[in-house]
Amino acid sequence: MSKKHKKKYPQAQPETLAPSSPPAEGGEVISSRGWKTIVGGIAVLISGFVVLSFTDREGRNWASTLSPFLILGSYGIMAIGIFLPDSGSPPS
Repeated sequence: MSKKHKKKYPQAQPETLAPSSPPAEGGEVISSRGWKTIVGGIAVLISGFVVLSFTDREGRNWASTLSPFLILGSYGIMAIGIFLPDSGSPPS
């Protein structure tokens, strides 16, 4: 049997993290209007998958044509919701 040589390395001390503070004014926060848009995008995504369940094997009916647009469009709607400012905020 061979001997196992273990090198001892100094243990890294865990860093104490300061409690996180809320973002400063003008920080990266999703607006309430943005959240509503994201929720609408999720609703469109769910409806896209529901429509996808009505497709036929050959992919030649209305559901096969419509569902990809609903699913991909919902991701676009959610992306817009992330960057959408509040309606009352002044433009920067």
